[in-house]
Amino acid sequence: MTLEAAADANYGSTASGSSFYAAMRILPREQREAMFQIYSFCRQVDDIADSDGPREARLAALQQWRDDIDALYQGRAPARLRDYAATVKKFGLRREDFLAIIDGMEMDVPADIRAPDMATLDLYCDRVASAVGRLSVRVFGMPEEDGLLLAHHLGRALQLTNILRDIDEDAGLGRLYLPREALLHAGITSDDPVKVAAERALPKVCLPLADRAKRHFEQADEVMKRNSRRAVRAPRIMEKYYRAILELLLARGFAAPREPVRVGKLARIAIILRYAII
Repeated sequence: MTLEAAADANYGSTASGSSFYAAMRILPREQREAMFQIYSFCRQVDDIADSDGPREARLAALQQWRDDIDALYQGRAPARLRDYAATVKKFGLRREDFLAIIDGMEMDVPADIRAPDMATLDLYCDRVASAVGRLSVRVFGMPEEDGLLLAHHLGRALQLTNILRDIDEDAGLGRLYLPREALLHAGITSDDPVKVAAERALPKVCLPLADRAKRHFEQADEVMKRNSRRAVRAPRIMEKYYRAILELLLARGFAAPREPVRVGKLARIAIILRYAII
C-alpha cells in the first residue's frame, strides 16, 4: 500500500482519492500531469500487491515493473512508460525512488505483513510513502534538503495514520501493520490480525503510534513553514486532511468496536479554500 501517503497508502478509498485529487488539481499543468503519472504508477503496482492472484505471479509482475523502470532510465521506455521519459528528465525523478516503491509493495507479497518490528515498519513506510514523497517534492520544485526532509516526515505521518485508520480493513485482508514491540508492551502476544483487532489492550498499542505520527506531522509542518507557499500547497492540503483524520481517530478511540472515520465535506472544502485559493 502507498501516496496518498505522500498519494495515500490506500488507493481504493474514496476519501483518500478525494484528498489526492484536490491537492493535485491546484498544480500547474506540467506538475499536475507529472503527479498523475506518479499516481498511476503507484496504483498499478499497488493493485498487483493487493490482488488475490498467486503470489508467484504477483512477484513476477512486480519484477517486470522493475525491468521496465530500468529500461526507462536506459532510454528504452516500454509502451506503458513512454510518456514518463519527458517527466523524468524535466523534474529529475530518480530511478531509486521508483524501485523503492516496488520494493515496498513487494513486502506484502511473499507473505502478508503481520506485526513487523519497528525497524521493518519504518522501512515499509519509507518505501511505500516517503519514496513517493521524494518523487513528489521534485515535481513541486522544493529545495533538495528540505524536500527530502518533508518526504521523510510527511510520508511517515500519512502512512502511520493510514495504518491506524485501517486496522479492521487490514485485518480482513490478513494483515497487521502494528509494530511487534508495541503489541508485546501492551501484553498482546498474538499476531493474528483479527484477534489483535479485538484485543481490549489495543489502545495501548495505537496511542504511542498516533503520537509518533503527530511528531512527524509537526516536523513536516516546520519544513513547510520555511518554504515557498506555492511549493508546498499540495503537500499542505494532504497534511491538513490527514491530521484531521488522526484527530478524528483519537477522538473516537481505538477500542473495539470501531466506527470508520471520515473528514466531512465542509471540512475538506475549508482545507482546500484555505491552502489552495486564499
